[in-house]
Amino acid sequence: MEQTMEEKKISRVLEEEERKCFDFFWNEVSESKESYGLIRDNDVKRDMCSIASVGFGLAGLAVGAERGYVTREDAGERALGTLKTMKEKTERVHGFYYHFLNMEDASRYGKSEVSVIDTALFIMGALVAGEYFGGECQKLSQELYAEVDWEWYRDPRGNRFYMGYNEKQGHFGQWDHYAEQFIMYFLGVAAPEHPVDPSIFYDCPLFCDVYKDSGLIYHSYCGALFVYQFSHAFLNLKGKKDRRGIDWYENSLRATRAARQYCIDNPGQKKTYGPNAWGMTACMTPHGYSGGQGALPCFGNNKNEADGTIPPCGAIGSMPFCPEEVTAAAEHYATIPQLQGKYGFLDAYNLDVEPAWFSDRYIGIDKGVSLLMLENYRSGLIWRLTDQNPFEGHVSPGRDPLHPLRKGSSLLRGQKPRVILQQNPVSRLRIRVFQHVLPAV
Repeated sequence: MEQTMEEKKISRVLEEEERKCFDFFWNEVSESKESYGLIRDNDVKRDMCSIASVGFGLAGLAVGAERGYVTREDAGERALGTLKTMKEKTERVHGFYYHFLNMEDASRYGKSEVSVIDTALFIMGALVAGEYFGGECQKLSQELYAEVDWEWYRDPRGNRFYMGYNEKQGHFGQWDHYAEQFIMYFLGVAAPEHPVDPSIFYDCPLFCDVYKDSGLIYHSYCGALFVYQFSHAFLNLKGKKDRRGIDWYENSLRATRAARQYCIDNPGQKKTYGPNAWGMTACMTPHGYSGGQGALPCFGNNKNEADGTIPPCGAIGSMPFCPEEVTAAAEHYATIPQLQGKYGFLDAYNLDVEPAWFSDRYIGIDKGVSLLMLENYRSGLIWRLTDQNPFEGHVSPGRDPLHPLRKGSSLLRGQKPRVILQQNPVSRLRIRVFQHVLPAV
C-alpha cells in the first residue's frame, strides 16, 4: 500500500505488542469448512466466536500483510474465506449478526442477541479488508454491508438505535448516550440500501463534565476508555468538527488524559494505579469480565468501578491520542513478568487483591483495538483504507459518513442544539445534557 504519510517510530516493546496482537487473530481462528475464518472471542473459551473479533481480525489482515507478518497472498486468502463464511454460513436477521457464533459450525451461540454494534464492528473490518485486498473480497464486503437493514434497528420513538434484539423480547434498550456507537451512525447514514436519516446522529443526548483541568468532555456512561477508542480505530476524525463545533478526536484525547490523571490522583489509593499504570476500560477482573471499569468523568452511576484492575489495552488503544504516555505505560507493563504471554500483554492485572491477580487470557476486541490503534499511529493505514473505500461512491450528496464532518456534509447542517442544565441525582454534580434536534433533511 502506498504510504501517504511519514511513518512514525514506536518502541521495540510496542512493535512486539503489535506483532503479537496480530498473532492472536491469525492463530485463534477456525480452519474448518463450515466456519472458516471465525475468530475466538478469547483464547480460553475456545468454542465461541465474537463477530466483533472477526471485524478487528479482518482489518488486522491488512496490517499483517503490510508489515510482512504474513504474505499478502495468505492474508488475502484468509480474508476471502472469512467473508464467504459470513455470507454463506451464518444466520442473519435483517442483515444483522448474532453477537456470538459457534466456532465449529458458525451457528448462533447459545441465546446470543442480534447485535447492532458488533455487526457494525464486523462490517467496518470487512470494508477495510475489501479495500485492501480488492477483487472478490471487496465485492463480498460491499454485499454484506448493503444487506444490513439499519432502519429496522432504529427506534422511531426517539430516533435512536435499539440496544439489542432477540426473538423473545424483540428490540430492547436504546443507544441513548455517547458510547462506542459512532460507526453505527456513519454506516447507517451511508448505507446503499436501508439507510437511516442523518438526524439520528444528533438526536442522541450528550452528557458532559470535566475532571480537574481536562476541559469539557462529552463522556461515556461509566468512563471506560474503549468507548473513546473503537470508532476512532476505523475513522480518522482528527481535525474535524461536527456542526455543533464538537471535535470528537479532541474529546477522546481529553478523556484519555483525564483517565490517566485519575489513576495518578488515585483517590482510592490502589496499588495498581499510577502514572504508568492507567487506562481503565472493559476487561477481565479478579471477579470475571466487567464492562464498568472506568474513570471520571462519567455519569456518576454505581456501575463506575475502580477496583484496582488495569488492562494494558486501555492505554495502548489510546496510542494516537497520547503516544508518549502510552509508550511509558507499555514499558512499565513489560517489566511485569506475570503479564507476558504468547500474544503479548495478558488482558489485565490487579495488585490490590491477595495474592496479586493476573488474567489467564486474551480477549479479541482488546487485542484488536491495540493492533489497529498502534498501526494508525505508525502509518495511518486503517484510516486511509476507510477513507478510500468505494462505498463512498454509493452515497448521495449530503450522506457521506466516512467524511461526516467536512463541509457540505448533512451532519454539518441544521439547527443549533438546545442546552438543558440537569442535576445528576447520583453524583450530585451539575452536568449539561445536550439534546440535539434536527429538522427534516
